[in-house]
Amino acid sequence: MQLVLASSNKGKLKEFEQMCHISIVPFGELMDSFEIVEDGTTFAQNALIKARTIYQKLGSDYIVISDDSGISVGALDDRPGIYSARYAGENAGDKENLSKIIQELKEKGLSRTPAFYTAAIAIVSRYGEYVMHGWMHGDVIDKARGEKGFGYDPIFIPCGYEQTLGELDDEIKLQISHRANAMRSAGSIIRMVKKADQDRKGAQ
Repeated sequence: MQLVLASSNKGKLKEFEQMCHISIVPFGELMDSFEIVEDGTTFAQNALIKARTIYQKLGSDYIVISDDSGISVGALDDRPGIYSARYAGENAGDKENLSKIIQELKEKGLSRTPAFYTAAIAIVSRYGEYVMHGWMHGDVIDKARGEKGFGYDPIFIPCGYEQTLGELDDEIKLQISHRANAMRSAGSIIRMVKKADQDRKGAQ
């Protein structure tokens, strides 16, 4: 069964492949890209919406994996949360979203304040639906630092570090990130699904 990522985000694809140690195909290579309406009220709901939508279009010979993730800043009433990818507007990119949070921190006179990342990873296949969560706690700062990572990484300093995710090496990020934490559980599910499929084919 081929593993398909329900995202065209190159940063996410790279992270998933590094964490899974297997090849993952972005859904855009198998079909024309299209907009998926993420109208859930939680990260888990939105992750499942994406995975289910792609799975229904591809059929039962695929394992579809998706994630919905974002950052929550306590001083901003836990915003942007599930709206992290479009915080500065529906068509906003990483730069615009980052600038909006930095502006809001400065308006409150905050140079550094606690925040946390959440990742919900959904897996959908003929063998069922699963959702795993992972978190990473730390602080956000009012100035972007570093060119690595994507999203809000240049302003997020994980607990126990003084560098932002935009400055830390990929190897460290893959050990401590919210997505990596969720993927540790997801990896077990993926292996279980692949074995179930092998057993099914062996019994035919």
